Amino acid sequence: MSAPSLAASLAIKSLGNRRGTALLTLLSITISVALLIGVNQVRQEARSSFTNTLSGADLIVGARSGSINLLLYSIFRIGNPTGAVSWDSYQKISSRSDVAWTFPISLGDSHRGYRVMGTDENYFAFYRYGGGRGLELADGELFADHGDAVIGAEVAAKLGYEVGTPIVVSHGIGAGSFAEHDDNPFRVAGILARTGTPVDQTVHVTLEGIEIMHGAEVADGDHEHDDEAEDGHPAPAIEPEIITAFVVGMKSRAALFGLQRIINDYRREPLSAIIPGVALTELWGLVSTAETALLVVSGFVVVAGLLGLLTTLLTSMNERRREMAVLRSVGAGPGMIFSLLICEAAILAFLAALAGVAIVHLGLLLSRDLVLEAFGIALTPGLPGMFDLLVVGAVTLAAMLIALVPAWRGYRNSLADGLTVRI
Repeated sequence: MSAPSLAASLAIKSLGNRRGTALLTLLSITISVALLIGVNQVRQEARSSFTNTLSGADLIVGARSGSINLLLYSIFRIGNPTGAVSWDSYQKISSRSDVAWTFPISLGDSHRGYRVMGTDENYFAFYRYGGGRGLELADGELFADHGDAVIGAEVAAKLGYEVGTPIVVSHGIGAGSFAEHDDNPFRVAGILARTGTPVDQTVHVTLEGIEIMHGAEVADGDHEHDDEAEDGHPAPAIEPEIITAFVVGMKSRAALFGLQRIINDYRREPLSAIIPGVALTELWGLVSTAETALLVVSGFVVVAGLLGLLTTLLTSMNERRREMAVLRSVGAGPGMIFSLLICEAAILAFLAALAGVAIVHLGLLLSRDLVLEAFGIALTPGLPGMFDLLVVGAVTLAAMLIALVPAWRGYRNSLADGLTVRI
């Protein structure tokens, strides 16, 4: 057996004989590594989830406010709208020749804690997420009537709703409300396939349905509708006076900044047009300081765990004098003692780092439904990445460097010192 293999074999047996202390040290390093890996993993998953929520959109237009606030409440359903956009302005902008498509967003109501969003068919036709994937129905159909609702997969799963289930919308966006629109309930017409975005937690209704729910007069029933059908004209839609925001897709990206400037200088009403990617970059810049602080704190926790390893090795040196002396008496040289202590530290740190990585990824797998429900962040657990491997390697190397101190003490201990009984 080669010297490294012999040192590793002796280290494993030595740790086995001191399994209580070894397990406590391993647990300490495991928790510190899991904290560091967990912070980084959640940070990356949160960024990925936000980035994948909307793709293909060129502008988001809303009432004049901060770009991050507009992005958060219109796309991620976080926070509250600060104003509204008139329907007239929406129509004028959406009818421009350089605009390819638009879809409106009307917020302000909820259903059992889930946001209710008024929109039209363009939302289902042009909304893209995850790099260009479109919305798909898992069951039912899209809006066929102003009383229809299309719910996200999370809403259907958590509330147990099926196609045909009636929905009563509440005024406001809280989990509870003093104003229920129970005189104009909606009916679940379709259930969307899961997307891993805030769409899953949204109840989509028609703009006409929202207006009727808030007291707009319905066109005079079937008789008037029949008369119009006989005349060959479709029944007029109930147009809202205001919406919360709308999303714009351009025919040519070359005209993007020109339209953004026109909207920001719009004289009819104060509007803001933001580019989603730019606003998202501003958001990451805002939270990057907090992310860095969390990573630094987590790194110091790992350092504390390694210092605990050093303390354990140093305090055990006196107790292991006889063990070292026996090894020296059977032919183990100072170099073997030195290697033995280095191997012990490396094995402990390597196993602890691996356990930390496994705990984080297993935890993400088991908690993804809870995180999605609580924070709207879609976790996508996968295999360990480069960062995880670097942490495992760095922790193992750091433990070996730290173990140089007790290894040097073991190297200098003489056979006579080990065999001498101290009183």
